[in-house]
Amino acid sequence: MAPSLWDGTLSIDDFNASAKALMTKWREIDVEDSLPDWTWKPCCTMGVASQVEGFLALEGVFHTGAGSQTEDNNNLSDEGTVEHDTWVQSSSDSVHVYDFHIAYSFSYKVPLLYFQGHQAGGQLLTIDEIKKDLPAHSLNVLSESKWTFITREEHPHLSRPWFTLHPCGTSDWMKLLLGKSGEKDLCLQYLSTWLSVVGQAVGLKIPLKLHCNS
Repeated sequence: MAPSLWDGTLSIDDFNASAKALMTKWREIDVEDSLPDWTWKPCCTMGVASQVEGFLALEGVFHTGAGSQTEDNNNLSDEGTVEHDTWVQSSSDSVHVYDFHIAYSFSYKVPLLYFQGHQAGGQLLTIDEIKKDLPAHSLNVLSESKWTFITREEHPHLSRPWFTLHPCGTSDWMKLLLGKSGEKDLCLQYLSTWLSVVGQAVGLKIPLKLHCNS
């Protein structure tokens, strides 16, 4: 489809191609040691892995307790700007561990971000506990934005309830962000651009180079 006629959505094939591009670029850029790699997890039917359906996973992202978050939010970068990196590897007993999944919505024809957090002992975090982990910027995004809010629904591939960012409005703002890109660039840049936006709502620090043109 010509970019001028594009409605901001993706086909399942384009989602899969964009997922592959995201994994490749994530490995190529200088991602902080605190963040693992995105991996592809194929869906299985009767023990056979699907060649088409699956989801992206970023698992084992550690977050320190509230005290450490406050300290981290006051760190200054070399350029003198405040760093909001609260996602760190830690062996502290107060650590929370987060998993992030990106799945394709056949209803909205856009990606969905699913996530959950748990304590070191495995107990799942409530939404109130998760919000306490979020930096102020993320809370502002969630409270002020008209296009995103956290809800809870069944994970499409794991059949268990996960928190997710509702996809209403996703196609509209993706059209604004990528509407002038070429047809090939739309596919390759979609997930990287989308993640740079939705990551802000859940406190996931996305490297700037991820959504810059190669």
